[in-house]
Amino acid sequence: MTTFPSSSHRGASLHTISHTLASWFPTPTLIFPRSAGIDISDSSIKWLVLGRGGSGYRVEAYGEELLPAGIVVNGNIENVEALGQILKEVKKRLHGIECAHTALPEEAAYVFEMHVPEGTSREEILHMIEFEFEGRVPIAPAAAVFDFDHIERDDGEISVVVFPRELANCYVAAFNVAGFKLLSLEVEARSIARAVSSRNREEPMALLVDFGRARTGFAVLKRGVPIFTSTVEVGGEAITRALTEKLSLSPADAILFKNEHGLLPSDATKLGVEAITGVASALADEIARHYRYWDTRRNEAGNQEARARVERVILVGGSSNLAGLTDYIAGRVHAPTVYGDVWQNVCNFDEYIPPIPERTSLQYATSIGLALRSFGV
Repeated sequence: MTTFPSSSHRGASLHTISHTLASWFPTPTLIFPRSAGIDISDSSIKWLVLGRGGSGYRVEAYGEELLPAGIVVNGNIENVEALGQILKEVKKRLHGIECAHTALPEEAAYVFEMHVPEGTSREEILHMIEFEFEGRVPIAPAAAVFDFDHIERDDGEISVVVFPRELANCYVAAFNVAGFKLLSLEVEARSIARAVSSRNREEPMALLVDFGRARTGFAVLKRGVPIFTSTVEVGGEAITRALTEKLSLSPADAILFKNEHGLLPSDATKLGVEAITGVASALADEIARHYRYWDTRRNEAGNQEARARVERVILVGGSSNLAGLTDYIAGRVHAPTVYGDVWQNVCNFDEYIPPIPERTSLQYATSIGLALRSFGV
Protein backbone atom coordinates (compact mmCIF):
# COMPACT_ATOMS: atom_id res chain seq x y z
CA MET A 1 0.00 0.00 0.00
CA THR A 2 1.28 3.45 -0.90
CA THR A 3 -0.02 6.29 1.21
CA PHE A 4 -1.62 9.31 -0.42
CA PRO A 5 -2.75 12.68 0.86
CA SER A 6 -6.37 13.75 0.95
CA SER A 7 -7.76 14.58 -2.50
CA SER A 8 -8.13 18.19 -1.40
CA HIS A 9 -4.34 18.49 -1.09
CA ARG A 10 -2.98 16.58 -4.04
CA GLY A 11 -0.60 18.01 -6.62
CA ALA A 12 2.99 18.52 -5.50
CA SER A 13 2.55 16.79 -2.15
CA LEU A 14 1.17 13.73 -3.93
CA HIS A 15 4.51 13.15 -5.58
CA THR A 16 6.42 14.12 -2.43
CA ILE A 17 4.94 11.24 -0.50
CA SER A 18 5.16 8.28 -2.84
CA HIS A 19 3.75 8.50 -6.35
CA THR A 20 6.65 6.76 -8.06
CA LEU A 21 5.58 3.15 -7.47
CA ALA A 22 1.83 2.94 -7.15
CA SER A 23 0.82 -0.57 -6.16
CA TRP A 24 -2.55 -0.23 -7.89
CA PHE A 25 -0.83 0.15 -11.29
CA PRO A 26 1.15 -3.11 -11.45
CA THR A 27 4.59 -2.51 -12.89
CA PRO A 28 6.48 -5.20 -14.81
CA THR A 29 8.91 -6.84 -12.39
CA LEU A 30 11.91 -6.09 -14.59
CA ILE A 31 11.52 -2.34 -14.15
CA PHE A 32 11.01 -2.25 -10.39
CA PRO A 33 14.04 -0.35 -9.10
CA ARG A 34 16.26 -2.17 -6.63
CA SER A 35 15.41 -0.88 -3.19
CA ALA A 36 15.96 -1.45 0.51
CA GLY A 37 13.37 -2.17 3.16
CA ILE A 38 14.15 0.24 5.99
CA ASP A 39 12.47 -0.15 9.37
CA ILE A 40 12.76 2.80 11.77
CA SER A 41 11.91 2.42 15.46
CA ASP A 42 12.61 4.60 18.48
CA SER A 43 15.82 2.71 19.19
CA SER A 44 17.21 1.56 15.85
CA ILE A 45 17.16 1.43 12.07
CA LYS A 46 17.09 -2.02 10.46
CA TRP A 47 17.53 -2.51 6.73
CA LEU A 48 17.43 -5.41 4.31
CA VAL A 49 17.95 -5.76 0.57
CA LEU A 50 16.73 -8.73 -1.47
CA GLY A 51 17.89 -9.92 -4.89
CA ARG A 52 16.59 -12.67 -7.14
CA GLY A 53 18.06 -16.13 -6.80
CA GLY A 54 16.82 -19.61 -7.67
CA SER A 55 13.05 -19.81 -7.38
CA GLY A 56 12.91 -17.00 -4.83
CA TYR A 57 15.07 -14.24 -3.41
CA ARG A 58 18.40 -13.86 -1.61
CA VAL A 59 19.51 -11.49 1.15
CA GLU A 60 22.09 -9.15 -0.40
CA ALA A 61 22.53 -6.79 2.54
CA TYR A 62 21.12 -6.31 6.01
CA GLY A 63 22.04 -4.60 9.24
CA GLU A 64 21.06 -2.52 12.21
CA GLU A 65 22.11 0.93 13.42
CA LEU A 66 21.21 1.99 16.95
CA LEU A 67 19.59 5.41 17.30
CA PRO A 68 20.51 7.85 20.06
CA ALA A 69 17.63 8.53 22.44
CA GLY A 70 15.34 11.39 21.48
CA ILE A 71 15.66 11.32 17.67
CA VAL A 72 12.51 9.20 17.28
CA VAL A 73 10.02 9.12 20.15
CA ASN A 74 6.89 6.93 20.02
CA GLY A 75 7.31 6.80 16.26
CA ASN A 76 7.45 10.60 15.88
CA ILE A 77 10.63 12.04 14.38
CA GLU A 78 11.85 14.74 16.77
CA ASN A 79 15.04 15.54 14.84
CA VAL A 80 14.65 15.12 11.08
CA GLU A 81 18.20 16.25 10.27
CA ALA A 82 19.82 13.86 12.76
CA LEU A 83 17.78 10.92 11.48
CA GLY A 84 18.59 11.89 7.90
CA GLN A 85 22.31 11.91 8.62
CA ILE A 86 22.14 8.42 10.15
CA LEU A 87 20.12 7.20 7.15
CA LYS A 88 22.85 8.67 4.95
CA GLU A 89 25.38 6.41 6.69
CA VAL A 90 23.06 3.44 6.19
CA LYS A 91 22.83 4.28 2.49
CA LYS A 92 26.60 3.90 2.15
CA ARG A 93 26.26 0.22 3.09
CA LEU A 94 23.65 -0.61 0.47
CA HIS A 95 25.91 -1.20 -2.54
CA GLY A 96 24.69 1.78 -4.56
CA ILE A 97 20.98 1.37 -3.91
CA GLU A 98 19.20 4.72 -4.09
CA CYS A 99 15.58 3.71 -3.40
CA ALA A 100 13.79 2.64 -0.24
CA HIS A 101 10.47 1.54 1.20
CA THR A 102 9.69 2.35 4.82
CA ALA A 103 6.91 1.91 7.36
CA LEU A 104 5.09 4.40 9.54
CA PRO A 105 4.44 3.66 13.23
CA GLU A 106 1.22 1.95 14.23
CA GLU A 107 0.88 4.30 17.21
CA ALA A 108 -0.21 7.06 14.83
CA ALA A 109 -2.31 4.94 12.45
CA TYR A 110 -6.07 4.67 12.13
CA VAL A 111 -7.06 1.42 10.47
CA PHE A 112 -10.60 0.34 9.59
CA GLU A 113 -12.59 -1.84 7.21
CA MET A 114 -15.27 -0.72 4.82
CA HIS A 115 -17.11 -2.02 1.77
CA VAL A 116 -17.36 -0.35 -1.61
CA PRO A 117 -19.55 -1.36 -4.54
CA GLU A 118 -17.94 -3.75 -6.98
CA GLY A 119 -16.39 -1.92 -9.90
CA THR A 120 -15.91 1.37 -8.01
CA SER A 121 -12.98 3.34 -9.41
CA ARG A 122 -9.96 4.26 -7.29
CA GLU A 123 -10.85 7.96 -7.30
CA GLU A 124 -14.39 7.18 -6.20
CA ILE A 125 -13.11 4.95 -3.39
CA LEU A 126 -10.82 7.74 -2.14
CA HIS A 127 -13.77 10.14 -2.02
CA MET A 128 -15.86 7.54 -0.19
CA ILE A 129 -13.09 7.16 2.39
CA GLU A 130 -13.05 10.92 3.00
CA PHE A 131 -16.76 10.78 3.81
CA GLU A 132 -15.96 8.15 6.46
CA PHE A 133 -13.46 10.36 8.30
CA GLU A 134 -15.92 12.15 10.55
CA GLY A 135 -17.14 8.99 12.25
CA ARG A 136 -13.88 7.04 12.26
CA VAL A 137 -10.80 9.29 12.33
CA PRO A 138 -10.08 12.29 14.60
CA ILE A 139 -8.13 14.01 11.81
CA ALA A 140 -9.51 16.30 9.14
CA PRO A 141 -9.04 14.92 5.60
CA ALA A 142 -6.90 17.94 4.73
CA ALA A 143 -4.46 17.01 7.52
CA ALA A 144 -4.22 13.33 6.59
CA VAL A 145 -2.57 10.92 4.20
CA PHE A 146 -4.43 7.71 3.52
CA ASP A 147 -4.80 4.75 1.22
CA PHE A 148 -6.51 1.38 1.06
CA ASP A 149 -5.83 -2.28 0.29
CA HIS A 150 -8.31 -4.68 -1.24
CA ILE A 151 -9.07 -7.64 1.02
CA GLU A 152 -11.73 -9.24 -1.14
CA ARG A 153 -11.88 -7.78 -4.62
CA ASP A 154 -14.97 -9.77 -5.51
CA ASP A 155 -17.08 -8.31 -2.70
CA GLY A 156 -15.57 -4.82 -2.34
CA GLU A 157 -14.01 -5.33 1.10
CA ILE A 158 -11.13 -2.91 1.72
CA SER A 159 -8.82 -1.94 4.58
CA VAL A 160 -8.15 1.77 5.04
CA VAL A 161 -5.07 3.24 6.74
CA VAL A 162 -4.90 6.91 7.76
CA PHE A 163 -1.91 8.86 9.10
CA PRO A 164 -1.37 12.49 10.08
CA ARG A 165 0.14 14.31 7.10
CA GLU A 166 2.75 16.01 9.30
CA LEU A 167 4.11 12.64 10.47
CA ALA A 168 4.39 11.32 6.91
CA ASN A 169 6.11 14.48 5.73
CA CYS A 170 8.74 14.14 8.49
CA TYR A 171 9.63 10.64 7.28
CA VAL A 172 9.82 11.84 3.69
CA ALA A 173 12.05 14.74 4.76
CA ALA A 174 14.47 12.47 6.64
CA PHE A 175 14.90 10.22 3.60
CA ASN A 176 15.40 13.29 1.43
CA VAL A 177 18.22 14.43 3.73
CA ALA A 178 19.86 11.03 3.25
CA GLY A 179 19.52 11.17 -0.53
CA PHE A 180 17.11 8.24 -0.76
CA LYS A 181 14.28 8.10 -3.25
CA LEU A 182 11.42 7.01 -1.00
CA LEU A 183 9.08 4.80 -3.02
CA SER A 184 6.39 4.03 -0.46
CA LEU A 185 5.08 4.46 3.05
CA GLU A 186 2.77 1.99 4.75
CA VAL A 187 1.67 0.94 8.21
CA GLU A 188 4.20 -1.33 9.93
CA ALA A 189 1.69 -4.17 10.35
CA ARG A 190 1.18 -4.30 6.58
CA SER A 191 4.92 -4.77 6.06
CA ILE A 192 5.09 -7.60 8.59
CA ALA A 193 2.00 -9.23 7.12
CA ARG A 194 3.61 -9.24 3.67
CA ALA A 195 6.38 -11.38 5.16
CA VAL A 196 4.38 -13.76 7.37
CA SER A 197 1.11 -14.20 5.45
CA SER A 198 0.47 -16.48 2.49
CA ARG A 199 -2.66 -14.45 1.53
CA ASN A 200 -4.38 -17.69 0.53
CA ARG A 201 -8.17 -17.68 0.70
CA GLU A 202 -7.98 -20.53 3.20
CA GLU A 203 -5.57 -18.74 5.53
CA PRO A 204 -7.27 -18.17 8.91
CA MET A 205 -7.53 -14.71 10.40
CA ALA A 206 -4.74 -14.04 12.88
CA LEU A 207 -3.80 -11.69 15.68
CA LEU A 208 -0.30 -10.47 14.83
CA VAL A 209 1.78 -9.57 17.91
CA ASP A 210 5.00 -7.61 17.36
CA PHE A 211 6.76 -7.86 20.74
CA GLY A 212 9.50 -5.25 20.65
CA ARG A 213 11.91 -3.62 23.06
CA ALA A 214 9.67 -0.85 24.35
CA ARG A 215 6.21 -1.58 23.00
CA THR A 216 4.03 -4.26 21.46
CA GLY A 217 2.00 -3.76 18.31
CA PHE A 218 -1.19 -5.70 17.60
CA ALA A 219 -2.93 -6.20 14.28
CA VAL A 220 -5.82 -8.36 13.14
CA LEU A 221 -4.87 -9.79 9.74
CA LYS A 222 -7.34 -10.91 7.12
CA ARG A 223 -5.65 -12.44 4.09
CA GLY A 224 -2.46 -10.62 4.95
CA VAL A 225 -4.12 -7.21 5.28
CA PRO A 226 -4.45 -5.40 8.64
CA ILE A 227 -8.05 -4.50 9.47
CA PHE A 228 -7.35 -3.36 13.03
CA THR A 229 -4.20 -2.17 14.82
CA SER A 230 -3.27 -1.14 18.33
CA THR A 231 -0.15 -0.51 20.42
CA VAL A 232 0.57 -0.96 24.14
CA GLU A 233 3.53 0.04 26.29
CA VAL A 234 4.69 -3.48 27.11
CA GLY A 235 8.13 -4.44 25.84
CA GLY A 236 10.98 -6.88 26.32
CA GLU A 237 13.29 -4.19 27.65
CA ALA A 238 11.45 -4.42 30.97
CA ILE A 239 12.34 -8.11 31.18
CA THR A 240 16.01 -7.34 30.54
CA ARG A 241 15.98 -4.72 33.31
CA ALA A 242 14.31 -7.11 35.75
CA LEU A 243 16.93 -9.79 35.08
CA THR A 244 19.87 -7.39 35.41
CA GLU A 245 18.52 -6.12 38.73
CA LYS A 246 17.39 -9.39 40.33
CA LEU A 247 20.08 -11.71 39.03
CA SER A 248 22.89 -9.14 38.61
CA LEU A 249 23.31 -10.12 34.98
CA SER A 250 24.84 -7.97 32.26
CA PRO A 251 22.39 -6.90 29.52
CA ALA A 252 23.99 -9.44 27.14
CA ASP A 253 23.67 -12.25 29.70
CA ALA A 254 20.09 -11.20 30.45
CA ILE A 255 19.18 -11.57 26.76
CA LEU A 256 20.89 -14.97 26.69
CA PHE A 257 18.90 -16.02 29.76
CA LYS A 258 15.64 -14.90 28.12
CA ASN A 259 16.36 -16.83 24.96
CA GLU A 260 17.71 -20.00 26.56
CA HIS A 261 15.64 -20.30 29.75
CA GLY A 262 12.90 -17.67 29.70
CA LEU A 263 9.66 -19.03 31.12
CA LEU A 264 10.83 -22.64 31.25
CA PRO A 265 10.71 -23.64 34.94
CA SER A 266 13.62 -25.27 36.73
CA ASP A 267 15.14 -25.08 40.19
CA ALA A 268 18.26 -23.43 38.78
CA THR A 269 16.35 -20.64 37.01
CA LYS A 270 13.50 -20.07 39.47
CA LEU A 271 14.48 -16.50 40.36
CA GLY A 272 14.88 -15.60 36.70
CA VAL A 273 11.48 -17.00 35.80
CA GLU A 274 9.93 -14.98 38.63
CA ALA A 275 11.60 -11.83 37.28
CA ILE A 276 10.24 -12.49 33.82
CA THR A 277 6.72 -13.58 34.69
CA GLY A 278 5.36 -10.12 35.50
CA VAL A 279 6.03 -8.72 32.03
CA ALA A 280 5.06 -11.98 30.30
CA SER A 281 1.77 -11.98 32.22
CA ALA A 282 1.09 -8.35 31.23
CA LEU A 283 1.76 -9.22 27.58
CA ALA A 284 -0.50 -12.29 27.75
CA ASP A 285 -3.25 -10.18 29.35
CA GLU A 286 -3.05 -7.67 26.49
CA ILE A 287 -3.10 -10.43 23.87
CA ALA A 288 -6.13 -12.01 25.53
CA ARG A 289 -7.84 -8.61 25.76
CA HIS A 290 -7.31 -7.89 22.08
CA TYR A 291 -8.40 -11.40 21.15
CA ARG A 292 -11.61 -11.06 23.16
CA TYR A 293 -12.19 -7.50 21.93
CA TRP A 294 -12.17 -8.58 18.30
CA ASP A 295 -14.49 -11.51 18.98
CA THR A 296 -16.87 -9.28 20.95
CA ARG A 297 -16.88 -6.66 18.20
CA ARG A 298 -17.53 -9.34 15.61
CA ASN A 299 -20.50 -10.65 17.58
CA GLU A 300 -21.92 -7.17 18.21
CA ALA A 301 -21.78 -6.53 14.48
CA GLY A 302 -23.81 -9.68 13.93
CA ASN A 303 -21.03 -11.27 11.93
CA GLN A 304 -21.09 -14.95 12.76
CA GLU A 305 -19.14 -16.10 9.71
CA ALA A 306 -16.30 -18.44 10.55
CA ARG A 307 -13.92 -16.42 8.38
CA ALA A 308 -14.45 -13.35 10.61
CA ARG A 309 -13.07 -15.14 13.69
CA VAL A 310 -9.45 -14.79 14.76
CA GLU A 311 -8.12 -18.32 14.96
CA ARG A 312 -4.47 -17.98 15.94
CA VAL A 313 -1.76 -15.72 17.33
CA ILE A 314 1.42 -14.96 15.35
CA LEU A 315 4.47 -13.67 17.24
CA VAL A 316 7.28 -11.58 15.74
CA GLY A 317 9.73 -9.01 17.12
CA GLY A 318 13.06 -9.45 18.87
CA SER A 319 11.54 -9.85 22.32
CA SER A 320 9.32 -12.72 21.19
CA ASN A 321 12.37 -15.01 21.38
CA LEU A 322 11.63 -15.49 25.08
CA ALA A 323 11.84 -19.24 25.66
CA GLY A 324 8.47 -20.80 26.44
CA LEU A 325 6.52 -17.73 25.34
CA THR A 326 4.36 -19.42 22.67
CA ASP A 327 3.13 -22.10 25.07
CA TYR A 328 2.59 -19.53 27.82
CA ILE A 329 0.42 -17.32 25.59
CA ALA A 330 -1.45 -20.25 24.04
CA GLY A 331 -2.38 -21.39 27.55
CA ARG A 332 -3.60 -17.94 28.54
CA VAL A 333 -5.45 -17.09 25.33
CA HIS A 334 -6.64 -20.63 24.53
CA ALA A 335 -5.61 -20.26 20.90
CA PRO A 336 -2.78 -21.71 18.79
CA THR A 337 0.27 -19.45 19.06
CA VAL A 338 3.18 -19.64 16.60
CA TYR A 339 6.23 -17.69 15.55
CA GLY A 340 5.84 -15.91 12.24
CA ASP A 341 7.66 -17.51 9.33
CA VAL A 342 9.30 -14.35 8.02
CA TRP A 343 11.02 -16.18 5.13
CA GLN A 344 8.05 -18.04 3.66
CA ASN A 345 7.63 -15.53 0.80
CA VAL A 346 11.37 -15.08 0.30
CA CYS A 347 12.92 -18.49 -0.25
CA ASN A 348 12.75 -22.25 -0.01
CA PHE A 349 15.11 -23.52 2.68
CA ASP A 350 15.92 -26.54 0.48
CA GLU A 351 17.54 -24.08 -1.93
CA TYR A 352 18.88 -21.34 0.30
CA ILE A 353 19.41 -20.53 3.97
CA PRO A 354 19.38 -16.79 4.76
CA PRO A 355 22.45 -15.47 6.61
CA ILE A 356 20.36 -14.03 9.47
CA PRO A 357 20.05 -16.36 12.49
CA GLU A 358 16.55 -17.67 13.13
CA ARG A 359 16.04 -15.73 16.35
CA THR A 360 17.43 -12.53 14.92
CA SER A 361 15.22 -12.83 11.84
CA LEU A 362 12.11 -12.12 13.95
CA GLN A 363 13.49 -8.60 14.43
CA TYR A 364 13.65 -8.15 10.65
CA ALA A 365 10.03 -8.99 9.87
CA THR A 366 9.19 -5.39 8.93
CA SER A 367 12.34 -4.92 6.82
CA ILE A 368 11.75 -8.22 5.00
CA GLY A 369 8.17 -7.27 4.19
CA LEU A 370 9.28 -3.87 2.92
CA ALA A 371 12.08 -5.38 0.82
CA LEU A 372 9.57 -7.72 -0.86
CA ARG A 373 7.88 -4.63 -2.33
CA SER A 374 10.82 -4.39 -4.74
CA PHE A 375 9.37 -7.40 -6.55
CA GLY A 376 5.72 -6.42 -6.54
CA VAL A 377 4.86 -8.88 -3.76
